[in-house]
Amino acid sequence: MKKIALLLLILAAAAANVYAQQEHQYTQFMYNKLPINPAYAGARGVPFVTAIYRNQWIGFEGSPKSVQASFNAPFLTPRVGVGVTLSHVQIGLNTDFAASLAYSYDLIDADEMSLRAGLMGSIRSLGIDFSKAMASEIPTVDNSLENTSVSSLYANVGAGLYYTYADRFYAGFSVPRIYSNSFGRNDGLNPDSSETARELQHFYAMAGAVIPIGEGINLMPALLTKYVKNAPFDVDVNINLEINEKVTAGLSYRVGGNGSGESLDLLVFWQAHEQFGVGFAYDFTLSDIKDYSSGSVELLFQADLKRSGKNKKMSNPRFFM
Repeated sequence: MKKIALLLLILAAAAANVYAQQEHQYTQFMYNKLPINPAYAGARGVPFVTAIYRNQWIGFEGSPKSVQASFNAPFLTPRVGVGVTLSHVQIGLNTDFAASLAYSYDLIDADEMSLRAGLMGSIRSLGIDFSKAMASEIPTVDNSLENTSVSSLYANVGAGLYYTYADRFYAGFSVPRIYSNSFGRNDGLNPDSSETARELQHFYAMAGAVIPIGEGINLMPALLTKYVKNAPFDVDVNINLEINEKVTAGLSYRVGGNGSGESLDLLVFWQAHEQFGVGFAYDFTLSDIKDYSSGSVELLFQADLKRSGKNKKMSNPRFFM
């Protein structure tokens, strides 16, 4: 019972009625749309893979570390897309494994315009390994927690819409997990204060554009908004400059919470080859933990697995879409 009570307490703190996001965020969202919007599957017209690693709040022991990989491609016809995403997140003693399958269909059969509707199914494993716990002082021995771990499996469904126009503008709306899974009940000492830990819906809206401003130079603004009940409305505002379809660099500002915002982010993407590129992002923390954290780091890799007949080489505006 002690193991179960502790697990429920941690899950309730991490994923229930608290003022925080439950789903994991990435600064380079403009290159990593599939995990939060299933309608993106097949949108680029070629099979491609994305892998991303994030080390958040460097300097904190047990800080969030995440790895995510996704693949998506057209299936049988350009109007149908499929995708798969795998992710692993470690936060202290807690682990979060997730896998999802996505399907999309283009509702508009036009050369320069696309409106895709998408569905996704996901499986998520949440767990905690008590054997890795470290006490700052010699604790009273609790044999029920010695070398043990607890995990549970949850299924969910999600949906989204994704619109593009002339490879110059995109917009999307999605809810990756619709069903509110119940993680358990924490009765505590006072039955009147009992709460159920639930997986809340997260609503995402995104938009971006490619604006030519000179010979071989494009301005690429992007926006991602995130909303979950009982949490502050979160917004990522990004502006990138792309030069000769080779190097893209810019800044993002994550609003989040109150005061001066959550972070100011530096982003760089290098088109290393016609069919693959690498990205880097560094978040400068602006919130109250800035004196204790060295910021957050992200590394990104993306590759086309096949050249498109329409677009013989992978260009960043097309990549951006």
